[in-house]
Amino acid sequence: MSSPDKPLPVSKWDGASAPTLGEISGLADAAYARLPEKFRALCEGLVIHVEDFPSEEVLDHMRAQSEFDLLGLFQGVGLPFQSDAMSGQMPNMVWLYRRPILDYWAEHEETLGHIVTHVLVHEIGHHFGLSDDDMAAIEAEAGEAD
Repeated sequence: MSSPDKPLPVSKWDGASAPTLGEISGLADAAYARLPEKFRALCEGLVIHVEDFPSEEVLDHMRAQSEFDLLGLFQGVGLPFQSDAMSGQMPNMVWLYRRPILDYWAEHEETLGHIVTHVLVHEIGHHFGLSDDDMAAIEAEAGEAD
């Protein structure tokens, strides 16, 4: 990461383009792989999906004012609320939204890897019903990839 005092040479940016859906997905996969083993073991069946933006239905349901308001979303039944009697359920999913994540990245001094890791941990945290402090501890244990 470059600091304001020492910018990257222009040649580093020449020809650069915004990360694709696949590249954000790759960052999410790498972030997931760094999560503590016991945490990942509890995520069995969780699907991580990357889209450019949330659907209109999601935006309406979340009462979002803009398609840039949501960086990610957990959809499904969190572990504290699951039971063996539930059948025919769709898998629990974490959605990461590429364009809002990139917009956030452009406006802050965090690395893209850190932002993707943070959003992923936060959304998985909803799967477990974790507190913000619990999620911060898991994120710290996972570290970040720049």
